[in-house]
Amino acid sequence: MPIYEYGCYDCRKRVTIFYRSFKDVETKKAVCPRCGGENIKRLVSKVAVVRSEESRLDSLADPANLGGLDENDPKSIGRWMRKMSSEMGEDLGSEFNEVVDRLEAGEDPESIEQSMPELGADSGGASDDWFGD
Repeated sequence: MPIYEYGCYDCRKRVTIFYRSFKDVETKKAVCPRCGGENIKRLVSKVAVVRSEESRLDSLADPANLGGLDENDPKSIGRWMRKMSSEMGEDLGSEFNEVVDRLEAGEDPESIEQSMPELGADSGGASDDWFGD
């Protein structure tokens, strides 16, 4: 069952389209499931490696992952956060990336929190806006 990601030029969103067979991919016209637009472009998707949730949690709980973590050093916290997000295998969104970038630049966590009062307000996960708006 093939799954492809597309960028829709009409609604400017990243969408996923499921096909029943590879033949359907070749013969059926792709249509945006959000807006019905046909002005879409197939995108290169990330490769997914299937791991059980238990395997991911075991990996995150490994004390070896805390080696080199200095809770008083924003750069160290930023590197650790980036490593843990990579281990989760999901894009945590632009807000998360901004926080990590600022930590890795040495910015104090409290000043980041004060300048971003909306932090954690949207628990919806990663943005689906593929145009960067």
